[in-house]
Amino acid sequence: MTKKQKKVLLRIILAAVLMVGLHFVPVEGIPKFFLYLVPYFVIGYDILRKAVLGILHGEVFDENFLMAVATVGAMLLGVYKEVNGMDGEFSEGVAVMLFYQVGELFQAVAVGKSRRNITALMDIRPDYANVEDEAGNLEQVDPDDVEVGTVIVVRPGEKVPIDGVVVEGTSSLNTSALTGESVPREIGEGQDVISGCVNMNGLLRIRTTREFGESTVSRILDLVENSSMKKARTENFITKFARYYTPAVCYSALALAVIPSVINLVLGNPADWSTWVIRALTFLVISCPCALVISIPLSFFGGIGGASSCGILVKGSNYLEALARTRYVVFDKTGTLTKGVFQVTRLCPSREYLETCQGKQAEGSRQSQAEERDAGQETEARAQDREAGSASGLGTVWETGAAQLLEYAAHAESYSSHPISKSLREAYGKEILPGRVTDVEEISGHGVKALVDGIPVAAGNARLMQREGFAYEADTQAGTVVHVAVDGSYAGYILISDVVKEQAGEAVRALKKAGVKQTVMLTGDARAVAEQVAGNLGIDQVKSELLPADKVEAVEGLLAAKAPGENLAFVGDGINDAPVLSRADIGVAMGALGSDAAIEAADIVLMDDNPMKLATAIRISRKCLRIVYENIVFALAVKAICLVLGAVGIANMWIAIFADVGVMVIAVLNAIRCLSVKGEIN
Repeated sequence: MTKKQKKVLLRIILAAVLMVGLHFVPVEGIPKFFLYLVPYFVIGYDILRKAVLGILHGEVFDENFLMAVATVGAMLLGVYKEVNGMDGEFSEGVAVMLFYQVGELFQAVAVGKSRRNITALMDIRPDYANVEDEAGNLEQVDPDDVEVGTVIVVRPGEKVPIDGVVVEGTSSLNTSALTGESVPREIGEGQDVISGCVNMNGLLRIRTTREFGESTVSRILDLVENSSMKKARTENFITKFARYYTPAVCYSALALAVIPSVINLVLGNPADWSTWVIRALTFLVISCPCALVISIPLSFFGGIGGASSCGILVKGSNYLEALARTRYVVFDKTGTLTKGVFQVTRLCPSREYLETCQGKQAEGSRQSQAEERDAGQETEARAQDREAGSASGLGTVWETGAAQLLEYAAHAESYSSHPISKSLREAYGKEILPGRVTDVEEISGHGVKALVDGIPVAAGNARLMQREGFAYEADTQAGTVVHVAVDGSYAGYILISDVVKEQAGEAVRALKKAGVKQTVMLTGDARAVAEQVAGNLGIDQVKSELLPADKVEAVEGLLAAKAPGENLAFVGDGINDAPVLSRADIGVAMGALGSDAAIEAADIVLMDDNPMKLATAIRISRKCLRIVYENIVFALAVKAICLVLGAVGIANMWIAIFADVGVMVIAVLNAIRCLSVKGEIN
């Protein structure tokens, strides 16, 4: 509890003790009224103050006004009864205010719990950045003052304050505040790190790549702080409903207090003012819309808080509500369903190249054997190796040829920064010696030509082979093909493929289990690549070789074909996905590796790039919306019944207290369930 909530709790306890104690005080008449004013003001002074301020500011009809009118009326009615020799029930007025404050306390604690779930993200805000001065001493500076390109030092236990690249050191990073994942991430030199992570062990030196205001941590905090600004349609409906409902019930209560008594006077009967005023006051207490006004926003707030604890950032309750009606999910491929990391998956040296390698290998072997025989040095082991090599035939030669093919391609591509070139160097796995590579010529859209150890090497796509006049082999498998020609002859090709995320297939199955009717993949990749990935993952429909404008057009077609009331979500991560993210009913961006443009355009951000989180988000949203509707139906049904009973005199003030405070407490407790997301996590 906060300090303010503890103070309210003390007031509740004190007022309850005073109210109970006054039952045993033998006093009647006006003195009894003044005694009951003590617990009444102890528990209700702030409500009366808010009601008066609301009237002065022209905002009359709210729950504070209803409580003030009902309880002041009940207290004055007790005075009327005492003056006329009847027993005035002052305890009813105090009880209404007391239980109302109990309900408010429940609501405040629930909101606080939900807010802590969301603002736990605020703990990722770094307080300082360590910068080394000329003497090598660390100086703590404001992260806002750190310029791009500055090398900062992050010690064990400290937060990474700004996005950057590790230039020295290795460590484990705790990313749970950002992604909801408890497994540390191992990082080393040359790797990107994002702000908000906690350095767990090693000392890191990081060269900043962004200003603090543009870093991941700042963008996340901005999303969280602005999430409550975008209300769901249900929230807006309740707000609008309360705006008309509250004045309506106030005028209805006034009519209930006056009209029956006036009719009695006209008919010559006793006016019976006290009976109808009591019923009107009871009507007012019952009609207070607290259960709806409090529990509905709290439910959405809890849903957003629960999602944030899983590493899912929802930018507003309107998007959480829309996500519950998602029936179509459209995926980008690279970086969304695949890692966007290219790896060599197949080496295919040509037959002619292998025969050349075999000839060279045989010649080298004959020379070595002759030298050993001449020197009398051929050992038994060498003889056995020679015999085994002869028996294995082309198998041993293939290994040699494949290794040489990769070596030539990696060296030829060593000066290129293209992801394909990087994957070749990583697959080679050995140090590239720059002195071995000369006369490098990069041909845009084709590939590269170079001399490796003085031997001409050409590595690139089919257009490069056609341009250089080499007859090449076609590969029907999905992936990017790098053809290689060595010393004027076609040497074979290397197949490079994007790696599918481990969770991608499970994510598609989880979405279908969650009620998604159709999954679609849109990509700019070649048709063979796209169809293979879609087939492996169980995607219903795939469209390939698309430009960014084509993706928008494809989504427009899907939007036009879907049924009313059903939503389409697009999941992407690249800059070229931003237009589609904005056009879809729900835009979902991959946050850890996604581009800034995609994150800004999206409505929901998955902080760890795990597509499984989308199914989790859908389940959280549907649970939240189900709880919202439960509260609406329950609150309106109970109030409708009690209002009728109060108007005809069956419901007394104690039933009114239940209809107001009791219903509010039950609705708030139900809304708190939105915070619990354990059952929704995959």
